[in-house]
Amino acid sequence: MAKPLLIIAAGGTGGHMFPAQALAESMLTHGWRVQLMTDARGARYAGGFPDAVEVIVLKSGTFARGGLLAKLAVPFQIVGGIASAVGRLMRDRPAAVVGFGGYPSIPAIAAATILRLPRMIHEQNGVLGRVNQIFARHVTAVACGTWPTTLPKGVEGVHTGNPVRGAVLARAGAGYIAPGDYPMSILVMGGSQGARILSDTVPQAIIGLPDHLRRHIRVIQQARPEDHDRVTMAYDQAGVRAMVEPFIHDVPEKMAEAQLVISRSGASSVADISVIGRPAVLIPFAAATADHQTANARGLVDAGGAILIPESKLTADSLREQIDMVLTNAQGAAQMAAAALSCGKPDATERLTTLVLGLAQK
Repeated sequence: MAKPLLIIAAGGTGGHMFPAQALAESMLTHGWRVQLMTDARGARYAGGFPDAVEVIVLKSGTFARGGLLAKLAVPFQIVGGIASAVGRLMRDRPAAVVGFGGYPSIPAIAAATILRLPRMIHEQNGVLGRVNQIFARHVTAVACGTWPTTLPKGVEGVHTGNPVRGAVLARAGAGYIAPGDYPMSILVMGGSQGARILSDTVPQAIIGLPDHLRRHIRVIQQARPEDHDRVTMAYDQAGVRAMVEPFIHDVPEKMAEAQLVISRSGASSVADISVIGRPAVLIPFAAATADHQTANARGLVDAGGAILIPESKLTADSLREQIDMVLTNAQGAAQMAAAALSCGKPDATERLTTLVLGLAQK
């Protein structure tokens, strides 16, 4: 008997790909075949998927980038991708199709809708992305990584949490060493490409800390390549030990070692922080669609596990005050770590897997 097939539709960013990868790994252990349908750009983010996952590249497009000619070509690209997806799904009929958002997911979810296949979407953020908004009323289930998630009227969501990578789960609930008069670590994350505003403010905030505190601090900071030298120089000149990299490959290990995390509030970052359980200062990306990063941060902030600084209020002084407050209050920092951990959903992958298995049975 042929193994059941799961089609995963995702692409564009790690925020879409990390939970998709977690589901793929889980479904393989359940004896399913898994195919990832994405576009050429999304395929570049598929390197972490197991070798058993077949990557199928389809044409798709977005109106958000390119000139006039590129935008005029988008409808034709999407229609062509949908046609290709319909053909593939008719030849090898899946038991379920799951979309994780991003324009590369359009062809597969649209094809599943046309063919009336069992289908669902997973939304990582506290506000539905544009593509998931389009399909929310046309799928069997909407799984929500952040709770609450703003949904269209009449659409009900299922809170699964955001699946995290196996490396994060391996450090889930790692013991927290509260700050004190000994070496301390601050992890600074700005998204997959870093963030200029963090490069501008974080070094100055840390350099401005009192000497007795600053001398114990080591910084691990993600920064864009064009910001690397000036960020490194700022720390060096102030005598602050720092590792500055464009991409931090061992985030779970560095986060587990940290006394404080300073980060954007992308869905994957918030999930990692809550599953490992670390105090955080969250700075939502102001230009995020529908301000979804603020929505992502809300649960951690309300629980007392994180401090929110809107980008419009972020200065070196305002950030320094919050860093000082956390690192000079061991009991409060430990309480923040525990509060963050209480928001985590380390079983999010299992919850999502159960939802997919039930969808296929229906």
